[in-house]
Amino acid sequence: MRTLAALLIMALSLTGQTPQSASAPGKQTPGKRAVKPAPKRKTTHRTRAGGHRRTVRAVPPVPAAVRRAAFEKVSASLRAPDNAFANAAGLVPFFTQLARATQDGTPVHILQYGDSHTASDDWANALRQNFQSKFGCGGPGFIMPGHPFRGYRRYDSSGSSSAGWHTEGLVGRAGDGRYGLGGLSISSTSAGETVTLTAECDSLKLCYLQQPGGGSLEIEEDGAPAGTVSTDGEIAAGFFAWRPGPGVHHYSVRTLSSAPVRLFGWVADRSQGVTVETLGINGAQIAMMTGWDEGLLAAQIAERDPALILVAYGTNEALSPKWQAETYRQSLIDAIGRLRLASPTASIVMIGPPDCFLRTRHGLVAFPHLDAVVDIQREVARSMRCPFWDWRQRMGGTGSKKFWVRAGLGQPDYVHLTPAGYQLVGRTLFDDLMAQYQDFLKAQTAALESKR
Repeated sequence: MRTLAALLIMALSLTGQTPQSASAPGKQTPGKRAVKPAPKRKTTHRTRAGGHRRTVRAVPPVPAAVRRAAFEKVSASLRAPDNAFANAAGLVPFFTQLARATQDGTPVHILQYGDSHTASDDWANALRQNFQSKFGCGGPGFIMPGHPFRGYRRYDSSGSSSAGWHTEGLVGRAGDGRYGLGGLSISSTSAGETVTLTAECDSLKLCYLQQPGGGSLEIEEDGAPAGTVSTDGEIAAGFFAWRPGPGVHHYSVRTLSSAPVRLFGWVADRSQGVTVETLGINGAQIAMMTGWDEGLLAAQIAERDPALILVAYGTNEALSPKWQAETYRQSLIDAIGRLRLASPTASIVMIGPPDCFLRTRHGLVAFPHLDAVVDIQREVARSMRCPFWDWRQRMGGTGSKKFWVRAGLGQPDYVHLTPAGYQLVGRTLFDDLMAQYQDFLKAQTAALESKR
């Protein structure tokens, strides 16, 4: 397992900052250009929970000594506890599949649902890289169609969509709930609209809504025809599959008429290895999941057959002026129940929100419902036998976001992290999972030896 110092240095190298390289303004390092004075602080706009915009001033330059002290504080908080998970026994189904995969090569799929913390793909990508380095690369897995919302990205693939597609499932675009695995869809009623994907995989699927009067699609691989699919039929989750040649390829889908077409996404798999599939939506709350068509969701989850489902919501709930404890508790229960019904063999891990503050002209203000959200998550996780990873506690507890911001790991809105910060969180979660996995393997070995 990596040391905490190594984790911090790796994360901070992404921004060109390390505790050793930080220096006072104006101090020149041999062979380096002198550091220019910090520019005047700019006013930026951040979108807060619920989609409202507020003015946020950039964090003032942090002196080197303060930054080093913040690094030390973050490092101390990330020292792995004896058990980072409450209800850790719920990880056994995932570990059983992971151990089997090392023996027979069975692919292992991990789904990560969440809000903007997940949607950036920084955190999920850190998990992806670590799992795939240790257990093999299973490909990108499920990928959202085209470019469904501003800020969407995947580090292990790329895609685009023409202007004539309409996204449903985002905050403020509830639609009819007939969405894909990631809780959204893109639709078109025009001929000639396109969606593209560039990825490397052994098998590829196009996921769409089968619907009465649905239009047809022409599919190409590297500019050559790969097939035509009709989306007409009774309401159901539709899949069109084919096997591409080896290597990275460019795929495109084009609508052939003005008949309605609705796409859910792609599935790009390899025959062995781990996938970590990013299913985050900016501004999302877990109650949105209870509005998704349960039959369509269940069919698509069953098709993925995940070994682990990460459920990472809570930030937007903690700030919502409409938040009510009992309504939130029931939404958690309903959402976890749907996931468990759709995938009874998967481990479902609930991840709490990070430490967060609102920046106001009077100073930092705690999110009003953050404590209650974490308490209810912990309670529901225990009652539904879900492992619980308290993100706020792992990053240092209440007030810790201040140190992450000072260390260059948190953004100036005191809600989100920088890419380096998210990747540090992903590596920490991976190491916490692997610590439990090693305990599982030891117990498994001991049980086998006792039977001899």
